[in-house]
Amino acid sequence: MRPKLLFADENGTIYDHPFLEMLGSSGSALVQPDAATLTVLPDMSRLYFHPGCPPYAWDPRQGKTVLLEHTTIGRRRVRCCAVSTFLQQGWVRLLLPAMDYAAQKEILPMWAYSAVGFDGEQYCAPAFEIDANHRWNPDRFDDRELLPQVEKLSAQYAGNRLVRHLERCATQYHCFAAKNFFLRRWEAPIPTSPHCNAGCIGCISLQPSESCPAPQSRIDFVPTREEIVGPFTDHINEAPDPIISFGQGCEGEPLLQGDLLCEVTAAIRSRTAEGTINLNTNGSLPIMVSRLCDCGLDSIRISINSARQDIYDRYYHPRGYRFQDVLDSIREASRRGIFTMINYLVFPGVTDAADELDALCRLIDQTGPHLIHFKNLNIDPAMYLKRMGAGSGPGLGINRVRDLLAEKFPALQFGYFNRTRQDFYVSGS
Repeated sequence: MRPKLLFADENGTIYDHPFLEMLGSSGSALVQPDAATLTVLPDMSRLYFHPGCPPYAWDPRQGKTVLLEHTTIGRRRVRCCAVSTFLQQGWVRLLLPAMDYAAQKEILPMWAYSAVGFDGEQYCAPAFEIDANHRWNPDRFDDRELLPQVEKLSAQYAGNRLVRHLERCATQYHCFAAKNFFLRRWEAPIPTSPHCNAGCIGCISLQPSESCPAPQSRIDFVPTREEIVGPFTDHINEAPDPIISFGQGCEGEPLLQGDLLCEVTAAIRSRTAEGTINLNTNGSLPIMVSRLCDCGLDSIRISINSARQDIYDRYYHPRGYRFQDVLDSIREASRRGIFTMINYLVFPGVTDAADELDALCRLIDQTGPHLIHFKNLNIDPAMYLKRMGAGSGPGLGINRVRDLLAEKFPALQFGYFNRTRQDFYVSGS
């Protein structure tokens, strides 16, 4: 049985249609999901409804696609709204929600909207799991445990502006990495840069007034060496499986504070050889990447939305650097033996275009990364497709892209989460 369409009324009550079947979108092309790609919706996923945007569906009675603008429920005639899902971390979406964006009045908040249906017993979605790491499940983050630890560490590092910033990230924005810092476990964040040299249209810490609000506020100061070294050396020494990561969603580009990062990395490494020091970056300054490799950096994760320069430039709007600099940073980190990851921001219909796959294969051949993160891009689908000027036809399928890459590059790894040094060269973390 093909999954039925999910739709909502204008109050957000969700229904499954008695006979219309779900569709998804690959770019702007409407497609029926392949039954082999459907999975039970992961537990930590969430459902959304889209006021003013009716869903497209497949009508098996007529054998054609229909737009469901109204329907009757009991004695009520209701206006129909599309329903989507935000998948649990570690899962990759294969299709976008199939809906009419024409009446959408505002840019959608920055989530990765995915197609979802109902198979008669449970919600299902075209998706696959790329990485299983239960440490990042929401049920591992209980604020009843967090708040006493926030009070304790805030007192221990009284006057430390960075700790105070992370307190807001943990308690107001519910950043899991910031919570880890206070819970003294696993991966903890080190935001350092209030400025950026890119104008990403999907930036989660700074958006123009005509866009949707940014989900969180950007750090507005540069922490000192002392504000970083003490707390994060302690984290490495006290936390199980510790990772400390420069480059967070609440900051700009950390390489712009490269001198500070080099100083801090060397200072921490002079105190302890334990733990993993990681950098999340846009890779815009290859010379600074080289310096950090010399200072004791263990891993680097460089973000791209595309291996094609024109698509990359339309998303990142680089300021003072070129796409070639990003490639040089990937190559340099890999050449120096740093565990090198590409944070690949995937989007159905763009990421899985044939031209994109060819370009990505060339990039891997030329730069030699060890792992590719498949990260669902959090952005309004209609805005992204318009800005990219791409994705008009159905793609190969992101699952197919992953399989083809694995076949062509047997040593290449795939994932979603950062890893400790002990897990760099294993299949999962």
